[in-house]
Amino acid sequence: MKVIETDIEGVVIIEPKVFADDRGYFFESFSQKEFEEKVRMSSLKQKTVSGLIWSFVDTMAGQGITFIVGIILARLLSPREFGLIGMLTVFIAVSQSFIDSGFSNALIRKKDCSNTDYSTVFYFNLAVGVLFFILLYLSAPPISGFFNEPELTAILQVMGVVLIIDSLTIIQRTILTKRIDFKLQARISVIASIGSGFVAIAMAFNGFGVWALVAQRLVKQGLNSLFLWIWNRWKPMLVFSVKSFKELFGFGSKLLISGLIDTLYRNVYYIIIGKFFSAQELGFYTKANEFKNLPSQNLNAIIGRVTYPVLSTLQDDIPRLRNNYQKLIRSVMFITFILMIGMAAVAEPMIHTLIGAKWEPAIIYLQLLCFVGMMYPLHSLNLNMLQVQGRSDLFLKLEIIKKIIAIPTIVIGVIFGIKMMIVGMMINSQIAYFLNSYWSGRYIGYSSKQQVTDILPSFLLALTMGIIVYLIGLILPISYQLKLIIQIISGALFIFIFCEVTKFRDYIYTKELVLEKIHSFKNR
Repeated sequence: MKVIETDIEGVVIIEPKVFADDRGYFFESFSQKEFEEKVRMSSLKQKTVSGLIWSFVDTMAGQGITFIVGIILARLLSPREFGLIGMLTVFIAVSQSFIDSGFSNALIRKKDCSNTDYSTVFYFNLAVGVLFFILLYLSAPPISGFFNEPELTAILQVMGVVLIIDSLTIIQRTILTKRIDFKLQARISVIASIGSGFVAIAMAFNGFGVWALVAQRLVKQGLNSLFLWIWNRWKPMLVFSVKSFKELFGFGSKLLISGLIDTLYRNVYYIIIGKFFSAQELGFYTKANEFKNLPSQNLNAIIGRVTYPVLSTLQDDIPRLRNNYQKLIRSVMFITFILMIGMAAVAEPMIHTLIGAKWEPAIIYLQLLCFVGMMYPLHSLNLNMLQVQGRSDLFLKLEIIKKIIAIPTIVIGVIFGIKMMIVGMMINSQIAYFLNSYWSGRYIGYSSKQQVTDILPSFLLALTMGIIVYLIGLILPISYQLKLIIQIISGALFIFIFCEVTKFRDYIYTKELVLEKIHSFKNR
């Protein structure tokens, strides 16, 4: 039995096998089991590719617009003003972790979610959102005193409103993610990013300073929430099920603690730099991190959002789970290595061209952070696998172990400065990867050694490209703008020609997936 995919999503053609013997020609016998398996896998492939593309559009369009707006704001505002917002990042992020409490992933993993489940989690999210808004409002003065920045009191009290907005949005996004429907999310994200960008730029032009950044955050989240409620059309029932809450929290609670630990670790550097250095230095680090996050964290988010619900549908079929997982890792890391090493190579002309000479200290931070960020998608895939297998307990244990190992990094940052702190982060990232991959690999028979073997060719290719591009930048005695253009074109041509000539495995597979989806869009 052969399954032929069509240009219509979800529609396939079943072609039976024809064979002959002395009696004549015969069709193969029909197998309901084989039929269901093949159709399911074909549909799953379509959903995965479609989900990845629309999630990419959602994340990159939204974040891309935000990034462009950030470039304009970086020219209008000072590094110190960005640093002030950076000081508050950890408090907002930790609060958001409590609001979700791991329920989103628990709902996505559950096969038979009811409206009672969704409604129960919605009211919990809302209650926690309001509670943490009140806590942040009351805590604003002592937090301001800790950093010795009086402006932070009013800023944090206003920014806290975003917690209530987020609590109203979580279930709407969860439902769409569970459906692997990222098309609607992409549309909303673009609208929200453009709207908030206009508001922020207008306020910066009119001298509102740091409040332009506050308004950008609030307007973006507000528009996201508004349009999700209008277009998704889900409404909560007036019900709260204790049974449903206990069931979902049993899985989600461990993810909550894991998420809190990870959030604190990722954002503690903002506290360290803000406390022991200056708001200006934190501004340089914050902007470098934003540049790094555009390809790294966003690709990480894309992969996590799409692969978790998709892989969850295969949780009981280990051979197919391992096969799909292996293909994902190869394709994702092929793209990630090229983007991150490429960004490190063009960091100097990119910073000068996009945001100006006043941000020059951010260059070295960005170059180092790129080597930290290139491992994030791999972390996400391996941790998703643990969640797919229902091992939120092991997920939690690994997070605790990894963060204990990372404590020296924080000490190094305080003693030796920000650059050495980032070097420590690079080392921690490698250790964390081997811990994650070792345990996830045990469940599906895909070891750390096999993963490294699969991704090493892509890393060496990207590294070669990065060295060539960097040397071109050193040799050419031209303006930063021209240098940046030539470096990007040179890197892209090198990758394209090399991969086409050698038929590079991961390039070919990724290319086929993308072209397949583009073809289906054209024929609709």
